[in-house]
Amino acid sequence: MTSTVRALPAGFRVVLDRNTRLLDPGTLFGGAPARVLRLSETGQNALAELLSGPVRTRAAGVLARRLTDAGLAVAAPPREASAVSVTVVIPARDRAPQLARCLRALGDRHAVIVVDDGSQDPSAVARVTAAHGARLVRRATNGGPAAARNTAIRLVETDAVAMLDSDCVAPPGWIEQLAAHLADPLVALVAPRIRPRFATSAVGRYGSHRSCLDLGPAAAAVAPRTRVAYVPTAAVIARRAALLDVAVDGAVFDEALRYGEDVDLVWRLHDAGWRSRYDPSVVVAHDEPECWRALVTRRFRYGTSAAPLALRHPAHTVALVLPPWPAIAVAGLLAGRPSLSAAGATATLVAVGRTVRRAGLPANASLHSTARILGQTWTGTGRYVSQFGLLVAAGAVVAGGRRSSSWQARLRRGAWLGLLLAPIAADRRRCPPDLDPIRGAVAQLADEAAYGAGVWAGCLRHRSLRALRPAAFRSARSPRPRGVT
Repeated sequence: MTSTVRALPAGFRVVLDRNTRLLDPGTLFGGAPARVLRLSETGQNALAELLSGPVRTRAAGVLARRLTDAGLAVAAPPREASAVSVTVVIPARDRAPQLARCLRALGDRHAVIVVDDGSQDPSAVARVTAAHGARLVRRATNGGPAAARNTAIRLVETDAVAMLDSDCVAPPGWIEQLAAHLADPLVALVAPRIRPRFATSAVGRYGSHRSCLDLGPAAAAVAPRTRVAYVPTAAVIARRAALLDVAVDGAVFDEALRYGEDVDLVWRLHDAGWRSRYDPSVVVAHDEPECWRALVTRRFRYGTSAAPLALRHPAHTVALVLPPWPAIAVAGLLAGRPSLSAAGATATLVAVGRTVRRAGLPANASLHSTARILGQTWTGTGRYVSQFGLLVAAGAVVAGGRRSSSWQARLRRGAWLGLLLAPIAADRRRCPPDLDPIRGAVAQLADEAAYGAGVWAGCLRHRSLRALRPAAFRSARSPRPRGVT
C-alpha cells in the first residue's frame, strides 16, 4: 500500500538548513545525503509560502515535511502551541548538592520523579527530594541511567516525559519551549543544546569547548549518519506514546547498555518512523570534568558503547565514510606515491563534474565540491587514525619510509603528520583561546585516543569489530511515513 506524505501542521515554520542552497526559484541543493530537489510550479508556490511565513496550506505542509525529512530545512513550532502535560524524570545517584541545584532551577510547575539509583547515602537524596516536593523512588541496587529512567517512565501518566540528569541546570520555560514541537504528531523527541557550566581549570575550559554533549548552535532533524545523528538524553522532552511504541517488554531504554542507551533509543524511534529534533535555542547547563583523568575516563566509557550499538544498529554505525576515489587520493599520499594520489583526485573531479552536469548545477560547483570532498575525506581519515591507530601513525611519522628514496620518505612522513594534524586544525576554533596550540593538540589527541581505546575495549568484550568498519559510500534513509493523509 502506498502511503501519502503526512503534512507538517499549520502554524509551523521552516528554515532552510545552513548548507542548503536555493539555486533558482525551483531548485534546492543540500540535505543528507546531498541531493538536488526540483520543484514544480505548485512546489515553487509552496516554497514561497514557507519562506514568507508559517504553513497555511496542505501543499506547503507536504513540502515542509519533505524538506525537513531530507535535511534541507528545519522546523520551528508555533509559539501558541497547545499545552502538553509533562512529568520530569531525574535519575540520581548521590550528588545531593547537584540534585538540589537541578530541582531548584526546575521549580514546581511540573510533577517530578526522582529515582535514587542505589545511592551510598540515600538519606541525603531523600532530604533534597522532599525539600523540593518531588516524588522519590528508590532502587536498592544501581542499574545505571537506563534502568533508572525505565523505573520512572513506568510511573508516568502524562502526555510527555522530560528527562533531565541531576547535574544539569535547565532554564525557565525550557519544557514549554521544547514541548511546542510535539504539536507535530510525528515528533517523538526534542533535545536542547547542552552547554558546560562555567569551568575553573584548564581541563574544564578545554572540555567546555569540546564537550561531546554539545551538538552545536545549528538546529537540525536528528537522524543516523547525518550531522546530528543522535542526541543525549541528559535533557530531552519525549512523547510518552512514542516511547511506549518502541518499548521492549515494557522497557523504553535497553538496560544492558550502561552507555549509549540514549543513542539506541533515538535510532529505534527513527526506525519506527518517528521524528526527533535538535533545538539549540534552548540551552541546558551541564557539569563537565575538571581534571584530565575524569575527562579521558568519560571518553573511554562512551567509546565502549560503540560495539554494542554497532551490533544492534549495523546500518547506522559507520566509523568512517570513504568515497572510493577520494580514498585513493588519500592512500596515495600516505604511501608516498603522488601519482596515485593525483589519479584519485582527478577521478574525483571527473565523477563530481558528471554529477554536477547531470543535476544542472553551475560548472564552478565541480571544483568547490571536489575540494570539499577531498578535505572531508582527509580530515575524517585523520580522526579515524587518531582514535584507532595513533601508535601506528606515530610510528609512520618517526620511522616510515626508510626503505624508499629520501623524497618519498619525507613525503610519506609529512603526509602522516598532516593526517594527524588535520582534525586538530579543523577543531582548533573549538579549543579555548587561552590554551596554547601545543597543549591543545596534545589534549585533543589524548581525547580521541581515549575514545578509541574505549571502542577497542568494547569490540574485544563483544567479540566484534563491526564498530571499526569504514563504509565506501554514504547513505541515509529518511524515516518512512506514519499514517495516510
